[in-house]
Amino acid sequence: MHTSSLQQNILEELDHELAVTRKVLERVPDDKFDYQPHPKSMRLGQLASHIVNLLKFKQLFVEASQRDFLDPNAPKPPPSPTSTAELLKRFDQFSAELRQALSESSSEKLTDNFQLRRGEQVLMSRPKGAALRIMGLNHSIHHRGQLTVYLRLLDIPVPGVYGPSADEPGGF
Repeated sequence: MHTSSLQQNILEELDHELAVTRKVLERVPDDKFDYQPHPKSMRLGQLASHIVNLLKFKQLFVEASQRDFLDPNAPKPPPSPTSTAELLKRFDQFSAELRQALSESSSEKLTDNFQLRRGEQVLMSRPKGAALRIMGLNHSIHHRGQLTVYLRLLDIPVPGVYGPSADEPGGF
């Protein structure tokens, strides 16, 4: 009987979500990076960049034991891409780095605790695997969903995520 490890399960889920996310990001048009559907919404380019930069945040869950938002020495995301080509290049780089970090980890290490802090305030404390899924994968999936709404509002065909979309043959 074959049993999958926590690490293998997360890798499989990550691979699926990365492939789908890349398909959505490929649809982001260069000339619409400043599109903002509502004053309280992020601009399209900001949202797409946030989705990509979250890959580094996920990597942090795997490699570190904590992240303090008040730490002035904490790594900051690079400047936002200004084209879809730059966006996809960063996505591919950050995806590969996250996948490598996860591959070099272990199920045992993924049960170690991770804390998200703001100085002395603990915002989240969870096993790394749970943090990766909840604050990493689910967070990205949420923003990817927002991005598909932006695409729909711009009348850009939306790729299927968990099956065909209304813009694909067999979609509904």
